[in-house]
Amino acid sequence: MEYIQDNVNAIPNGKGHEPGEEITASAKSPPAEDCEKETVPINAQNASPQRTENTEANLPESQDFLSGTEDKKMTRFTDFEGKTSFGMSVFNLGNAIMGSGILGLAYAMANTGVVLFLILLTVVAVLSSYSIHLLLKSSGIVGIRAYEQLGYRAFGTPGKMAAGIAITLQNIGAMSSYLYIVKYEFPLVIQAFLKVDNLAGDWYLNGNYLVIFVSVAVILPLALMKQLGYLGYTSGFSLSCMVFFLISVIYKKFSVSCSLVKFDNGTVTRLNVSAMDPGGENCIPKMANLNSQTAYTIPILAFAFVCHPEVLPIYTELRNATKKKMQHVANISIAIMYCMYFLAALFGYLTFYGAVEAELLHTYSRIDPYDTLILCVRVAVLTAVTLTVPIVLFPVRRAIQQMMFPNKTFYWPRHIAIALILLTFINLLVIFAPNILGIFGVIGATSAPCLIFIFPAIFYIRIVPKEEEPLCSVPKILAACFAGIGFLFMIMSLSFIIIDWTSNTNKASTGH
Repeated sequence: MEYIQDNVNAIPNGKGHEPGEEITASAKSPPAEDCEKETVPINAQNASPQRTENTEANLPESQDFLSGTEDKKMTRFTDFEGKTSFGMSVFNLGNAIMGSGILGLAYAMANTGVVLFLILLTVVAVLSSYSIHLLLKSSGIVGIRAYEQLGYRAFGTPGKMAAGIAITLQNIGAMSSYLYIVKYEFPLVIQAFLKVDNLAGDWYLNGNYLVIFVSVAVILPLALMKQLGYLGYTSGFSLSCMVFFLISVIYKKFSVSCSLVKFDNGTVTRLNVSAMDPGGENCIPKMANLNSQTAYTIPILAFAFVCHPEVLPIYTELRNATKKKMQHVANISIAIMYCMYFLAALFGYLTFYGAVEAELLHTYSRIDPYDTLILCVRVAVLTAVTLTVPIVLFPVRRAIQQMMFPNKTFYWPRHIAIALILLTFINLLVIFAPNILGIFGVIGATSAPCLIFIFPAIFYIRIVPKEEEPLCSVPKILAACFAGIGFLFMIMSLSFIIIDWTSNTNKASTGH
């Protein structure tokens, strides 16, 4: 029973597993048609190509997480010992969840109402936790902690390529959106600190130069680290910056009256949005609100907890990892982000009510563009966004290595070269393609539902053996419904983008 023993050794952590959690399932093969072949002892030289790749994919797992192993196998690029603490893993996953989208949640609440927003946010948080459960269950059965290899075990090479491409596109889009914030916000912050009325020709006020500087000086050194767990400290600092943002939003609620002041070329125009307006309803929060923008906020909320490409790498590096322990990491991270999201949206909305803009910090700038606290908040947000880029880059590099170099050992020149190529490509996009965000919107509307809803569900249905859970079992029916929700979100998001493009085209053609 040589092969079965090898499969037992492929359990992610030989000393930390729970009784019956992964041992009984690890000797089974996910596809039903492979069940008989998987239980037959075979020699390595007689293995089929597909079996060989699966075995190779498991080698790093069998080495990483076995304690007291004397027979050391060759080190591979996924060969980490799992030394990251529980707290650092929470920081890393929380930082992966937290993105620039928090700046637009107040606008989302203004278009849904407080109660409806809370309901939608709660549903999305629960669905995200369930999605991570599906990933961890599938990973525990086959002893694999790479999203792409789960795709391979479920659907062969097409599944691995689909997962790798989706991760690459989704995270490149996310990193580009973060660097767009650096490009457009960083010069304004420097301009405000220097009290410069307009952007001069100095390099330190040029967003393109600043993006390159931040990428080289901050992002690249962090992206070159071998293990994701080392970024726990920067993730913790990044989250503290967002906590400062949240505290400032709460403070501003009690220091800003229900009126806005807009600065235009040195002139001041007061925009009355006070309770003295006709009807007196502008400063009364709405519990539920349905308008033309409400539907657009649903995809924003649906993707507020995107972290799935980072879940398995963080799971790999978790100390004494078990599926239950990683689920706790995910649940705590989601709960923390849930509270921060709701509080930031609530107090941002209660500050400006219906006058809140899609980007919350821009609304504060309408009151006083040189407000010291808001400038500090802008710096904190820029710092948080910058420190999130290396976290998002790791799964992209891993996906590229899984697709192009699946059986190669860890090699520093290749590790560095992929990071350099990715950052160079993203910088070129940000600098030379000012309208590329529309394309990334389409990418996000297709790859994000796949990574969050569709792939975890169909991988689970395919990988979990029929002997353990038949297709008509409740867990697999729920997974199928979950995949259906993903397709619904994909169609909905693409429809909103097409409608938005069409309306903008009509406005441009009519001269409005």
